[in-house]
Amino acid sequence: MLKDRRRVITGHNASGKSVVVIDAPPAGVFGTDTRGLAEVWNTDGAPVNSRDATDRADIDVVLSPVAKGSKFRFFAIAPEDPSLSDEEREARVAERFAAMGAAHERPDTSRHPAMHKTETVDYIILLSGEVTLLLDEDERDLKPFDVVVQRGTNHAWINNGSETALLVAVLIDAELE
Repeated sequence: MLKDRRRVITGHNASGKSVVVIDAPPAGVFGTDTRGLAEVWNTDGAPVNSRDATDRADIDVVLSPVAKGSKFRFFAIAPEDPSLSDEEREARVAERFAAMGAAHERPDTSRHPAMHKTETVDYIILLSGEVTLLLDEDERDLKPFDVVVQRGTNHAWINNGSETALLVAVLIDAELE
């Protein structure tokens, strides 16, 4: 699912003519096809050089963008596993967030272990499957092509369905209050 996505990245050749510089699956993949992230593109806050053929997604996958940067990615949410105890679920989720450099982005997991908060504004589209967006005091069930603008809130994505959900997201670094 994640490794099979196709990215077509454009740029310019030495003559200034528009060309495709990358036509390939995501370079940076974290996790698995049923529970992970696949980086499409990243910016680091510096001016964008459209003549640079560097694959901006071929980096270690971390949850949040750098200061003044952005991340464009696919992410997959596997169905909840009812056989896990609360302690096992917490341990697995904590391990995944730590591996993405995001252990510090879990300020309050009392509602669900996957709750997290980033200093970003995120544009998210559910492409397939069904998920529930959990917030501290609210929740919404989402269906394919529903769009969420997530503005630095503590949240989690929960899949109570039977198939892996696929989403696409753009995360933009933000100074939030």
